[in-house]
Amino acid sequence: MSGITPSGNNTPNGDGPGHGGARRATGAPIRILIVDDHPVVRDGLRGVLERDPDFTVIGEAADGAEAVELYERRPADVVLMDLRMPRMGGVEAIKLLLRGDPEARILVLTTYDTDSDVMGALAAGATGYLLKDTPREELTRAVRSASSGQSVLSPAVTGRVLGQVRKPTQGPLSDRELQVLRLIADGATNRQAAAALFISQATVKTHLLHVYEKLGVKDRAAAVSEAHKRHLFQ
Repeated sequence: MSGITPSGNNTPNGDGPGHGGARRATGAPIRILIVDDHPVVRDGLRGVLERDPDFTVIGEAADGAEAVELYERRPADVVLMDLRMPRMGGVEAIKLLLRGDPEARILVLTTYDTDSDVMGALAAGATGYLLKDTPREELTRAVRSASSGQSVLSPAVTGRVLGQVRKPTQGPLSDRELQVLRLIADGATNRQAAAALFISQATVKTHLLHVYEKLGVKDRAAAVSEAHKRHLFQ
């Protein structure tokens, strides 16, 4: 079976919001929603997936906002999610999808494998993370695994995750470190940040060094940029 499936309105667990994502019936094809801002990529993925009778692509979205809208009307068993898209990126879409359906299975499929991209997506709740050069067999296997709730990571991504876990300096920013970084992001100097927080400039510098270590950066500008990528100021 391939192509768009008929509407589920005539089934007891019909598609639509408010039913927790209506898991598929045993033996039914895995319903997939493809989210990517490049039409050629979406066409290619549809072609690869629909060669397998175990899969059916029930929709396509060009950005995260459209993906959330489509999923609310017709939940999928697996969402293939790109990360960097106009209007709404993948990380924000992942958060919104999981807010509406905590059981949503979202498999990131992207060209980006930086630490911030990988950790941001996984922290948001992605079920797995693959790169677009993943062979067809691995992609279909990953979709099957994701549909049953299993975590899936490409080898390159696994290495990055392990690297982050093994870094003794990695960890969440403390409240004070985040306060200092917010002030720096707003353009404050070390002296101004110290005055605002009633601490010494030396203490501000110490907090910044800890921030650099935890975020894996080397200077103020990079720390602010990384904090925005990780949505630490929200």
